[in-house]
Amino acid sequence: MENKTIARTLRFLSQLMELHEENPFKIKSVANAYFKVDKLPFSLKDKPVEEIDKIEGIGKSLAAKIIELLQTGELKELNDIISQTPEGVVEMLGIKGIGPKKILIIWRTLGIESIGELYYACNENRLIEAKGFGLKTQEEIKNAIEFKLAANGRFLYAQVEGYANTLHTQISGWLIKVDNHSLIGFAGQFRRACEIIDELEFVIGAENIEEVQTNLEFFEPLSLIAGEDAFITTNTAGLKIEIYVVDKADFYLEYFKLTGNTEHVEKVLKLAGDGPFSNEEAIYSKAGLSFIEPELREGFNEIELAKENKLPKLIVYNDLKGSLHNHSTWSDGVHTLEQMALYCKDTLNLQYFGICDHSKTAVYAKGLNEQRVFGQHQEIDELNRKLAPFKIFKGIESDILSDGSLDYSDEILRTFDFVVASVHSNLRMDEAKATARLLKAIENPYTTILGHPTGRLLLSRAGYPIDYKKIIDACAANKVVIEVNANPLRLDLDWRWHRYALEKGVLLSINPDAHRTEGFHDMRYGILVARKGGLSADKCLNAFSLEEITEYFKTKNG
Repeated sequence: MENKTIARTLRFLSQLMELHEENPFKIKSVANAYFKVDKLPFSLKDKPVEEIDKIEGIGKSLAAKIIELLQTGELKELNDIISQTPEGVVEMLGIKGIGPKKILIIWRTLGIESIGELYYACNENRLIEAKGFGLKTQEEIKNAIEFKLAANGRFLYAQVEGYANTLHTQISGWLIKVDNHSLIGFAGQFRRACEIIDELEFVIGAENIEEVQTNLEFFEPLSLIAGEDAFITTNTAGLKIEIYVVDKADFYLEYFKLTGNTEHVEKVLKLAGDGPFSNEEAIYSKAGLSFIEPELREGFNEIELAKENKLPKLIVYNDLKGSLHNHSTWSDGVHTLEQMALYCKDTLNLQYFGICDHSKTAVYAKGLNEQRVFGQHQEIDELNRKLAPFKIFKGIESDILSDGSLDYSDEILRTFDFVVASVHSNLRMDEAKATARLLKAIENPYTTILGHPTGRLLLSRAGYPIDYKKIIDACAANKVVIEVNANPLRLDLDWRWHRYALEKGVLLSINPDAHRTEGFHDMRYGILVARKGGLSADKCLNAFSLEEITEYFKTKNG
């Protein structure tokens, strides 16, 4: 074992010891040994064992650790302390800019046990409430996590979108100079609005293929390499980019082939043949199908529906009439209740706004006790008089406790216009227990919406396992709406289960879970995944008009 490996192991041990608040003198001794070992002018593996404790700065205790590492390749003390530490907390030590002291606060005070939860907490502005953290530190941590998450080459759609659109504009501008009559479009995962993007694909339909191909290698924003089928590169963030150049006459066929997943493409072309086609609509028409939007081309039942002309009219952003499940400074939001409401009213031109600050169990998020609930309701009444006909609905995000009950009495729950019931704690239940927990919450007569049903955080936390069919069936039976949490990190309920929910007559609600005014714009990402799931406006709760949703809440609450 090399000195650097020994030094890194000792440093790691000292960090974990600090995380578990062990004897500070012992921690300092191990930390000092790390620096000492790293700077030794000779290799410890070549040193006689009996001489190691004679090295300056290394006594018998540290020598014993070094000898154990040299002889076994591991350290029992380190393994023991790792076993006492959540895996996600250990991973946090690899984030640049935060050391054991800050991680200890994140873990013990805020109850955060994974990098994904930490990133989400940064988005919710929760870190600045903790001792020793400020807005600048929170932003630095968020940026460091984004850099770390990008290292595996997978990205959230929302992370890629801005860059993708800029690159599209750059390529389009370049094409005007090289081949003025060419065509260009996004393909693959990005065009299908997938929640996770592994690669960004473009298709160019060129009149002069050789001219475009020759010049692409000199396209300055990217360092492209000509591959067998496409020009390929990876940008500085680690995103793979592929640019396909085809004859303009074949553009729409290749555009189609490179957009849908393999199963969808093969089934359609078996019906349509090989063209040529003047546009994508012509491909579907030749196949005897209604046009299938790119988001739906995933190989589910979209082709069967298209044959029968039964495809849903997919929801669009302008169908939304209000925003439900949002937070304010009453709990862990950045903006006041009035600021959030006015943004919905004046900037987004919505008809209503639903506030759902955290409930009393969420002490980490300044959750509302019963007295504060009453205070917030008074402010809402005043604002509703001031802002009419725009309306603020009195909601709450009530924590689902481990046994499935909500964390307010019925007396308090009935004071709300609607209740979003969500899990925020004890996320390690097995499928049977997690499902039973949600079923009890769904059966609560005051539950209006089931919030982020699996608790997943994309690219960082899988979420707790549930029996989706049982949960959706229960929502249908109890007339509970299921949330499509539009935060790009969540997008939960997963779009792959939207169809089943809709078939069962369950309404969905595209909720931004906004903690600041900018967060309302996440509804766009909720729309994209809802379209993938086949949602139409008439099946979306917050596409209801003010009159319709007022009546819905009244009926639900009896």
